[in-house]
Amino acid sequence: VQLQASGGGLVQAGGSLRLSCAASGLAFRLYGMGWFRQAPGKERDFVAAISRSGGRTYYADSVKGRFTISRDNTKNAVYLQMNTLKREDTAIYYCAADRYSTMHPGMVTADFDSWGQGTQVTVSS
Repeated sequence: VQLQASGGGLVQAGGSLRLSCAASGLAFRLYGMGWFRQAPGKERDFVAAISRSGGRTYYADSVKGRFTISRDNTKNAVYLQMNTLKREDTAIYYCAADRYSTMHPGMVTADFDSWGQGTQVTVSS
């Protein structure tokens, strides 16, 4: 399984970014997908998750209403649309995949067995 995250960058507070994660080496439609983030000196925290079909999505309270996770099973890709960005959203963002875990709002890193390399998001004031 290979996951390649992209789309990060430097943006002003209030701006938007769209992250993408391209997956290969797996039957993508059979995997739940998630996004996590890790700020300097902090643990890797759950951001959003999406079910295998894309019919159910889950978010951390800190991003609810601002971020949207989606997937395209024909392109083996998952996305994270981030709007109204805040300085506290600054982190490295990682996409993750898991074949067997049921997606839910309280996902943790141990729920996912495949990880991408991360993409840096920096929000300036």
